[in-house]
Amino acid sequence: MSTRVAIYARYSSDNQSVASIDDQCRVCHVYATREKWRVVSIYKDPAISGASVTLRPGVQALLQDAHRKKFDIVLAEALDRVSRDQADIAILFKHLRFAGVQIVTLAEGEISELHVGLKGTMNALFLKDLAAKTHRGMQGRVEKGKAGGGLCYGYDVVKRTNSEGEPLRGERAINEAEAQIARRIFREFAAGKSPRAIAADLNSEGVPGPLGRAWGDTTIRGHVCRGTGIINNELYAGVLVWNRQRYVKDPSSGRRVSRPNPESEWIRTEVPELRIVDDSLWHRTRAYQAELAKRFEATTIGVREARAKRIHSLRRPAFLLSGLLACGCCGGKYGIIARDRYGCLNYYRRSTCENNRTVARDQIERRALAGLQDKLVSADAVALAVRAYVEQTNRQNQERRAQMEVDRRALEKVDRAVQGIMQAIEDGMYQPSMKVRMEELERQKADIAARMAGAPADVPDVHPNIAELYRIQVARLATALADPETHAEAAADIRSLVGEVVITPGTGRGEFSAVLRGELMGILGLAAEGTGPPESEVIINEPAGPRNQ
Repeated sequence: MSTRVAIYARYSSDNQSVASIDDQCRVCHVYATREKWRVVSIYKDPAISGASVTLRPGVQALLQDAHRKKFDIVLAEALDRVSRDQADIAILFKHLRFAGVQIVTLAEGEISELHVGLKGTMNALFLKDLAAKTHRGMQGRVEKGKAGGGLCYGYDVVKRTNSEGEPLRGERAINEAEAQIARRIFREFAAGKSPRAIAADLNSEGVPGPLGRAWGDTTIRGHVCRGTGIINNELYAGVLVWNRQRYVKDPSSGRRVSRPNPESEWIRTEVPELRIVDDSLWHRTRAYQAELAKRFEATTIGVREARAKRIHSLRRPAFLLSGLLACGCCGGKYGIIARDRYGCLNYYRRSTCENNRTVARDQIERRALAGLQDKLVSADAVALAVRAYVEQTNRQNQERRAQMEVDRRALEKVDRAVQGIMQAIEDGMYQPSMKVRMEELERQKADIAARMAGAPADVPDVHPNIAELYRIQVARLATALADPETHAEAAADIRSLVGEVVITPGTGRGEFSAVLRGELMGILGLAAEGTGPPESEVIINEPAGPRNQ
């Protein structure tokens, strides 16, 4: 029995392209062929950082299949293609070793504990050294009066090259049309106009905001301490400020999170040629900001405390339907705009929507639960959705089986051709053209094997009493939702069933309708108490009546 091999390939999002994965797979295929190994699976993670191995879908699938004994060796181009994080490499190595799977790379050979320790340390030091060099280079650029980050509203990138033809980075020039808008924002804010009103006027006049998006109140007011927002950007006053904050990667999510740096570490450089507003206007703006901060100090403290609580709760959604409500007029998000009331954020923040209706949080949550229990899984709706799902699944299974049969026959044909050439060579009938033909056959064989290994698994059958099972499970979740000890887990399960709730205002005062869209795969997974829904989904719409439904 030949050795079964799984190939793993990845490229990061910084300086590589998608072709990198194909190149890695190609050289791994050549290596496996030379070792007479059989490639049975290929796992890919495109555009994902090397420091988040435990969060990559490709690695997760690889680990699951390793524990199912689907292959004997994991083959990669180099250990840093798997990860540059020392802890992640050690964890992955332990899991694969427990599953009886070896790691082999083209660069290091068979990976042992020694490789994990030394190579992991070297990769970690490489990342740290790279970050330090990048930071040092950007600091030098800022101290020379050049931008160290992205492009601010009101400025254009200046593209020039030096005497050696290399691009000069970080040079900026004032965009006069956008500078006029920036000065207008400063003048109107200093005169007492609210950021929301300023944004509404700009949007109504069709003035594009930063990156061509609509203006919002947060775009203008930003965050005072972090220097974000139009009215807080000191560059408009001719001062380039850099290193206000740093970014660290959250190990639980893999996302970069900003952390403020102490003011002593900020780098300030005078750039009078980039000044857009004069000192008088700048100081009037800052004085009015200080007046507002003092006036609303209690509110600000309350918001910060609430935000801190959300952070300490592992960033769980604040409410049951947070992020799932949408406006039926503009398609934007509904959010909390007053005490326990949802409203269209495009209306209340940007004035780009005419939907000024609000809905009480407890009412829309109660209606969503009722829709999940009663109307979303009506007998006719479930029968129709399940029938469509089964028909689609059967059709895909038939196509998959047909393709697998074609691939199987093609693989047998290639094997016969390879055996024929090998027999001819053993009989002394070697010709130079045989080598070229053999390489072509091996490539065909590897492509067919990879395609067969990448075929999706069969989907399990659907229980005939799915609707009734679903109702029982949702009733249990609704009960668990009222219990403080099980609230968080029940809320997460319910959120997984709700794709979206679209709220549309009615014609009468206080009237509106809500359309609940649920994922059939989530319903099937919950009712069957399975391991989770497949990737595909079927959306079922159930409109509610008027009057806060």
